[in-house]
Amino acid sequence: MLKVYSKKIFSYCVGMLLLAFGVTFSIKSNLGVSPINSIPYVLSLITEIDQGLLTTIVFSIFILMQTIILRKDFKIINLLQIIFSSAFGSFVTLSNNIWTFQAPTNYIMRLIILVVSMVLVALGLLFYLAADIVPMPAEGVMLAIQSKTKKEFAKIKVVFDTSVVIIASILSMILLGNLIGVREGTLIAAIGIGKILGVLKRKYNSYIVDFINKETDYNVSEDNSDNEDDIDNEDNYGRELNYE
Repeated sequence: MLKVYSKKIFSYCVGMLLLAFGVTFSIKSNLGVSPINSIPYVLSLITEIDQGLLTTIVFSIFILMQTIILRKDFKIINLLQIIFSSAFGSFVTLSNNIWTFQAPTNYIMRLIILVVSMVLVALGLLFYLAADIVPMPAEGVMLAIQSKTKKEFAKIKVVFDTSVVIIASILSMILLGNLIGVREGTLIAAIGIGKILGVLKRKYNSYIVDFINKETDYNVSEDNSDNEDDIDNEDNYGRELNYE
């Protein structure tokens, strides 16, 4: 089992790093903030409160939403989402130090960088969700919704991200009198990342989950069929099991 957990941590860290790369490339595209960061960014402009603090508050609301959706099925360990979200900041800092190129002025190049960022984010989600450790708060809400609706995660992400962007846009228009921070790149990412993730998950998720849990098959006793079913279920669905 130690080997399995080591591979889980490895997959989680790879996912976090790819996500961080995606965030950096999104910033470099200069076509609008990412969907998940759109509400904290707009609120920071409205209230002049530090965006980092507002991000923590918004993420805390996401966790509260999970408790409301899941009720008794909510696991206390998922309160660690705030800590893991803070740790993600270190990956973003590392990514920013690695990718130091200047944002291009050519619009086509900026669009290409945006597409690269979307693929990186989708790959990051694929790896870190398959690790089945602790999701980021936004993905936690999506997984909670998935456990109740049984809908495909990628489709839920498109709806969730788009809804967040719409809320941020409304706040910006009403309270700032203009659309600030939310641009075409924000909307493209809101729709595109979930669709890219859906394709990647259908093609490659089973390989990643099998790689992580390969050792599990050798640790299951033949006379413990109930536990074997649990492990098979985890192998098939990975991260979603936190909410079933």
